[in-house]
Amino acid sequence: MAEELKGFQQAAEDDDKPHEECGVFGIYGPGLDVARLTYYGLYALQHRGQESAGIAVGDGKAVHLQKGMGLVSEVFNHDSLNSFRGQVAAGHVRYSTTGASHPVNAQPLVFRYAGGMLGLAHNGNLTNTAELRSQLYANGSVFQSSTDSEVIVNLIARYSQSNLVEAIMKCMIDIKGSYSLVMLTEKNLIGVRDPFGIRPLCLGRRGDAWVLASESCALDAVHAELVRDVEPGEIIVINENGLTAHQALPARRRAHCIFEYIYVARADSRMDGYNVNQVRRAMGHQLAREYPAEADLVISVPDSGTAAARGFAEESGIPFEEGLMKNRYIGRTFIQPSQGARDLGVRMKLNPIRDVLAGKRVVVVDDSIVRGTTSGKIVSMLRECGVKEVHFCLSSPPIIYSCYYGIDTSNEDELIAAQKPLEEVRKYIGADGLHYLTLEGLFNVFGSGRDRFCAACFSGEYPVDVSKAQLNGKYVLE
Repeated sequence: MAEELKGFQQAAEDDDKPHEECGVFGIYGPGLDVARLTYYGLYALQHRGQESAGIAVGDGKAVHLQKGMGLVSEVFNHDSLNSFRGQVAAGHVRYSTTGASHPVNAQPLVFRYAGGMLGLAHNGNLTNTAELRSQLYANGSVFQSSTDSEVIVNLIARYSQSNLVEAIMKCMIDIKGSYSLVMLTEKNLIGVRDPFGIRPLCLGRRGDAWVLASESCALDAVHAELVRDVEPGEIIVINENGLTAHQALPARRRAHCIFEYIYVARADSRMDGYNVNQVRRAMGHQLAREYPAEADLVISVPDSGTAAARGFAEESGIPFEEGLMKNRYIGRTFIQPSQGARDLGVRMKLNPIRDVLAGKRVVVVDDSIVRGTTSGKIVSMLRECGVKEVHFCLSSPPIIYSCYYGIDTSNEDELIAAQKPLEEVRKYIGADGLHYLTLEGLFNVFGSGRDRFCAACFSGEYPVDVSKAQLNGKYVLE
């Protein structure tokens, strides 16, 4: 297992992208195969985390759990899903942002407390974990994992003399940061969203059944219709009496994560009123207006750059072509054991189509640059194919600050845009031209001001305070 985890971590280090956070899913559906529907929902959310997966099912008397390391299809099979019978289920796919890559940190977390059994699946990241954990330790709490999610579990248990909704409300007063939670008891499904709405959570319906999910694409996977997004600061409780909504905390200024639209979310999702594919296409239009390149072709770095590339082509009039072929059988767990193999890693994932590219001036559209290593290798591959000019365009502004709300963007000293001016970045990756979408251009795409979004990774304006230790890159949870 140690070698397997080492390989996973190495692959993550070599993957020059902001890493996704987690995906949550829940369903209340008496008479339905809720475990299998949760499996399908998690499959649709697999892009949000490939490290571990888990499903918890409530059958009216107890909550049963299965979880493990790996992809959804590796953790569950036909027999294991058949063993789950119940009326309510919650599931989770994980990429670790707080807490090590280890089976004990896989979710949902299931525990017993004064009111019975409770399962919790968390997407997001708390910013006052260390402080709360120290307080809970001092009061006799015991922790089995290194996740910030277990802090939430302990706080709910601590307030369990109240009813569950009141306990969750009190917990929400204590915790700071980003969180979308899907919880279940033996009979209830519960959804919670932080008062800024940083991480996404939506509500859907399939007949008499109710569904909660990180993205609407998971609702589509189980034939549920999107009803609405869960409001910031809202608690939703679903049981035999129907759906009850509680505004637990007043909604602060909305601060939806803008990077969800740039990279994290699936293009076929709808989040907080915006269609992700249309937003990315509009980013491409804005890019073309800001950078009127003279070129023969527009190509994308698939898949998250494709919609923006098509938008760039539509606005500029330059033809869009598929110039880079993606190997869809290599995931984030691809192990690259030596430096030589790592140098070939980009070629294993992306291969240029020489006959399309040779002799052309090319605009390459990608979603972002983190450390610049992958972008440089892509430019090098294009040069080897005989491309005359490479203009690299990004559908995001420069990432110059770390994210503390659930997306692993690396420390600031590893972010190339934080360390080098534009011209040096261009030379580093070997492109003839380089352009990042401007921050104002990004906000223009949404037709609203910056007060609706969290764009801290671009601006350094954090909607929820983070500690000096976090800002200095010293925030480590043992």
